[in-house]
Amino acid sequence: MHAPDFWDRKSNGFWPNVLRPLGCVVAGMAAMKRRSAMPWASPLPVICVGNLVAGGAGKTPVAIDLAERMERRGVKAHVLTRGYGGHEFGPLRVDVENHIASEVGDEPLLLAKSAPTWVARDRRQGIEAAMAEGAQAIILDDGFQNFTVTKDLSLLVVDGGYGFGNARVMPAGPLREPVETGLARADAVILMGRDEADVWGRIKRAGFKDLPIIRADVRAVGKLDDLKGRDVFAFAGIGRPEKFFATLKGLGCRLAGTRAFDDHHPFTKEEIHSVLKAAKGALVVTTAKDFVRIPPQFRHDVRVVDITLKWKDDADAEALLDKALAARGDTDG
Repeated sequence: MHAPDFWDRKSNGFWPNVLRPLGCVVAGMAAMKRRSAMPWASPLPVICVGNLVAGGAGKTPVAIDLAERMERRGVKAHVLTRGYGGHEFGPLRVDVENHIASEVGDEPLLLAKSAPTWVARDRRQGIEAAMAEGAQAIILDDGFQNFTVTKDLSLLVVDGGYGFGNARVMPAGPLREPVETGLARADAVILMGRDEADVWGRIKRAGFKDLPIIRADVRAVGKLDDLKGRDVFAFAGIGRPEKFFATLKGLGCRLAGTRAFDDHHPFTKEEIHSVLKAAKGALVVTTAKDFVRIPPQFRHDVRVVDITLKWKDDADAEALLDKALAARGDTDG
């Protein structure tokens, strides 16, 4: 899905106003769903990593980081996700060697490289399946608007450059629900990158001055010195492709060209061939999330620039896990 330009935080004109009544309907339906829910109490601690806007905010790197921290604590954390972009309903444990993005989605393939990962449209069934495989805790990826299971810790990931967009509910804006109702259920906000959209101020003005705001960002990892000064052609089908292109510039690349696709876009052979042709000899690069959606025969022609999460203070991340596990009397695995 490609976000309309009028969803941007700087836009509050014709279309947001025309579509506002529909946004009110969507918000009302979300409120009804929330009030009528009878969430199942999971026997395992559940840490939810979600956001309020449609599109990328950085949830997957956060979920991966938390899962790896759990592993270092000796806690067997499994990741549970809906599997957006895939056709499997689950519960199904993701196998990176045998599953493809069209089956389970692109993000589950990335998550499964770091922790046992399950695709399950029914979250309770997914948790029960993970328990049967030895899970001791659950990281619920993109489940903030799912009210079928209880959560021990709910984290909202917010992109500092985009914030909450124009603060309107879809389709008038990018929000899945009003900012205030989302913040009311959050235990903490993870603010990704520089706060160019005044996220901090927006949260305080909404009356949540005591809500913890934790700073983090993503950075490129791997052997990247050879990219400095090199001509590259970049393409990406993620929530904010421009962030990836900016990362490459920060590495010292010379961008010979870029091409942005919709988030989770399933690349065809013709599209990748077109990208390679447009590169005109420049090194073709993309993200790890995009790479798993490239037809296999083209993967040797494309370089991956991967990212990892970097907390401003690692102690903040550890404190989040302490809070989630303490309620279950299990902070040491």
